[in-house]
Amino acid sequence: MRKTLVLSSLVALLVLCTAPRAHAVSKEMVQLQTQVQQLQDALQHLQDSQNQQLSVMQHVIQQISDSVNHMNTTVTTLQNQLQSQTEAGGGKIDQLSTQMQGVNDSVDELRSRIDKLNAQLQTIQSQLQNINTQQQQPGQQPGQQPGQSGQPGGEPTQQPAGPPQAQAPPVQQLYQGALADFNAGRYDLSSSEFGDVLKYYPQDDLAGNAQFYMGEIAYRQHKYPDAIKAYDTVVQQFPGSAKAPAAQLRKAEAELAMSQRDAGIRDLRGLIARYPQTPEAAQARSRLNGMGVRLSAAKPSAYRE
Repeated sequence: MRKTLVLSSLVALLVLCTAPRAHAVSKEMVQLQTQVQQLQDALQHLQDSQNQQLSVMQHVIQQISDSVNHMNTTVTTLQNQLQSQTEAGGGKIDQLSTQMQGVNDSVDELRSRIDKLNAQLQTIQSQLQNINTQQQQPGQQPGQQPGQSGQPGGEPTQQPAGPPQAQAPPVQQLYQGALADFNAGRYDLSSSEFGDVLKYYPQDDLAGNAQFYMGEIAYRQHKYPDAIKAYDTVVQQFPGSAKAPAAQLRKAEAELAMSQRDAGIRDLRGLIARYPQTPEAAQARSRLNGMGVRLSAAKPSAYRE
């Protein structure tokens, strides 16, 4: 009986000693859960706000894109009208072509900027999705990748490679500076800047434009072989560039300037076959008609006895 009483007393003492500690731990867990919930609510609010801003930006960009498309249609219509007037009155087609080329350059520049903005929006959306994914993974520290250990002695985190020592200016800044120097007649400086675009950003959409202007600089300096080589590079390496039809047209004009009549006719016909609906194809048709040449090569007739 006495042993039972002693055992009961010990059990009661143990319960009294552990109860406050368990209560304290439970209170800390509740506080921690509350803080985590507050953090999740704050992140959700931030994400909702960012999504709203992105939606507005996408709407604005879509409006700009529609305006550019409308501008492009207007430019094409104007080019066709000028082409008709030139054919009727025998005006200066080269001068009109140069002026309309400048308008096309502005349209291409706007399109490039829109593409850049869309890419930036997609990057921001991807980052927000990553934040949301990390938020739903408990026990992961901010900025920690899944599968990485946040405890001392864990696997060391691989540090990203540092930036290159020599960094080029942003492609838009570099291209705009080159285009401004080209329009101002500073051809040597412009050629160097367009060369930097090709060197540092060979995969960018503006690389084809830069290569085209390398040909334009050579053409204006009457360096027709260099111009033909530059235009041919646009056609061969950047076939999807907006400047590809203009490059083939200008290549043909450079060949005709060098009295390479057959090569010029061949490239004009190739332009019509490859880009039949472009304003450059309309100019090629006019040029062939003015030379008294058929728009397509005559098919060889069958041999008869």
